[in-house]
Amino acid sequence: TYGLGSQSNNLPGYVVLTAGRGASGGASLWSSGSLPSTYAGVLFRNQGEPVLNLNNPPGITPTMQRSGLEAITKLNNEQLAATGDDEIASRIASYELAFQMQSSAPELIELSSETKETQEAYGVNRKGDAKTGKRGGGADAEAAFARNCLLARRMVERGVRFVNLYHASWDHHSGLDAGIKRNAGIVDQPVAALLKDLKQRGLLDSTLVVMAGEFGRTPLGENRTGSKAVTGRDHHPGAFSLWMAGGGVKGGQVIGKTTELGWSVEEAPVHINDFHATLLHLFGLNHLKLAQNFGGLDIRLTNVGGKVVDKLIA
Repeated sequence: TYGLGSQSNNLPGYVVLTAGRGASGGASLWSSGSLPSTYAGVLFRNQGEPVLNLNNPPGITPTMQRSGLEAITKLNNEQLAATGDDEIASRIASYELAFQMQSSAPELIELSSETKETQEAYGVNRKGDAKTGKRGGGADAEAAFARNCLLARRMVERGVRFVNLYHASWDHHSGLDAGIKRNAGIVDQPVAALLKDLKQRGLLDSTLVVMAGEFGRTPLGENRTGSKAVTGRDHHPGAFSLWMAGGGVKGGQVIGKTTELGWSVEEAPVHINDFHATLLHLFGLNHLKLAQNFGGLDIRLTNVGGKVVDKLIA
């Protein structure tokens, strides 16, 4: 949203949805970093009240709220004019967005308008077995991630620029066999349904879908207890994969190759800066020109490196 802006006036430009045990890094994963806080992700819930404390307390009418908001905005604008502080501008935008979201957010997460066929395709009512693959979350993890995928499509339709879906945890230091089967089962059906749904609605070509983790896992087993039954895999940054679809990506190909055991990259390595440069290119942005001034220094997402992976572009 920093480079492209938001397409929606009544929903955030950056929304986060979580399922399973929750992302271990918490809110730091979707913070704005060195950017003003208006660029941080907004955490949504996929049922009930979408954002906590979004509704007015008893006795406060929309007219009363609008009057109070206008008074607060006037004071904030005076302070902004005096200080030029970006955080005050973020505060003004947040108050206004929260007011608009009181009507748009509840409608967004209401899935009753979706056909039975669509809901079944995503699996929004699936039940899981929390006794196996416990890292994947409780018995509601399957349905929760499915609802998040369906909500992602609804958000794209309503102009939300960036939707970030988390499912955790895939940190299989032990119990790999049961854990990977549970987690793969949680994400497989709804992700496939999302891609098909976006394509059927003519949205896939303008929507980039990326599925990735933050690193790979060792090709060798990790066994902390000496029991084969709980063997897992450790963290491994030397080689890992992700997949991309839609949004200008040339599909049906694999870029890069690891050694036979998957320990390291031996062909067509893609650095994280190259990945970011390619993402920005697909968004219509030049990674060499997009920068943010922080402490007097212009900082690029791709640091001082980064090359667009041309083979990936359709």
